[in-house]
Amino acid sequence: MKINISDYQYPLEDRQIARFPENPRDESRLLVYRPAGIEHTRFKNIAGYLPENAHLVLNNTRVIPARLFFKRKTGANIEIFLLNPIEPSGVLPLVMEETRTVTWHCVIGNKRRWKEGESLEGEFRYEDRTLLLKARLTDNLQNYVQLEWEGDVPFSQVVVAYGNIPLPPYLNREAEESDKQDYQTIYSEKDGAVAAPTAGLHFTPAVFDELEKKGIGKSFVTLHVGAGTFMPVKEENALNHPMHSEQMVVHRRFIENLLLNESFILPVGTTSMRSLESLYWFGVKILEGSENPFFIEKLFPYDGHGDISMRASFEAILRFLEHENQEQLIGNTEIMIFPGYRFRVCKGLITNFHQPASTLLLLVAALIGEQSWKEVYRQARENNYRFLSFGDSSLLLP
Repeated sequence: MKINISDYQYPLEDRQIARFPENPRDESRLLVYRPAGIEHTRFKNIAGYLPENAHLVLNNTRVIPARLFFKRKTGANIEIFLLNPIEPSGVLPLVMEETRTVTWHCVIGNKRRWKEGESLEGEFRYEDRTLLLKARLTDNLQNYVQLEWEGDVPFSQVVVAYGNIPLPPYLNREAEESDKQDYQTIYSEKDGAVAAPTAGLHFTPAVFDELEKKGIGKSFVTLHVGAGTFMPVKEENALNHPMHSEQMVVHRRFIENLLLNESFILPVGTTSMRSLESLYWFGVKILEGSENPFFIEKLFPYDGHGDISMRASFEAILRFLEHENQEQLIGNTEIMIFPGYRFRVCKGLITNFHQPASTLLLLVAALIGEQSWKEVYRQARENNYRFLSFGDSSLLLP
């Protein structure tokens, strides 16, 4: 197989990149794609374009202030960007509850100035107390950083007090106070992402009210978005691109709710879509007797598997949870969705406009087809839509 990434280029001018969100959020523009044609409206009107049997799936991950800045005694500045937890566990919900020390795999800015084992210190305020946070580089090759703090404060509160919101690099600006709210969905709940599921930024209470009036239900999944979502595809054959692994948390009642609404499941954002399709493959792996069913390798869906229905897959997961007496599963996925992929769960997608030559654009092309994605993006550019994380939205109904 080969996917030429050069086929997924389009001209994106700097002026088309939205640096800040629309205010109010639901006044952002909405491009509606259906095979019969394209329409232009505002996001606040989205309920009128959805079928009555639609069931939305939204990602309730919450962006953590993952950029931590320290200063060496020599005066050199060191930036630590948290990627994935290593110790005491790789499970994000548990790590965020830790109250003394954690170790993370990080990207380290100005790393050459920081010696392995050297301790850096910084202060943060928590409940009228000034507390000390220490950082130590414990593995120079792996970029493992141990963080230790005083005060028996949960790590989720430590990063809120000390860290900075990690805006996408293409915004080319420093985070502002307003970004602490603007770069979160209004339904964000589970700490752990280092990038927002930006398709959800357009939702407001008023939009949810309109959806409810129409009888359109919703469910929440948690996929903690990693920094790899911004990684440019540098290989001409996109299949050689190293896909990042992201952790997802799925509850039994979520799967049961999907089975009750299986006729038209509509993900909000590419992270929700990747979660739903990965969930299907979890069930396939269980049915195939895999030793590691809750990790989806990049190209696993393309290896040739039986024609297993979504219902059969999800019921296999429910049986597994019942057998193990568990209410939730925690898995990881590096699934890559590109043209040729057969969608098992998702009937459409709500999403923003993505970077040229990106894995997210490949996903859009897989959903609506080669010519259709080009037409959607051509019309968006010609009609002055705002692009990328803080930009406008699209509703894709193939």
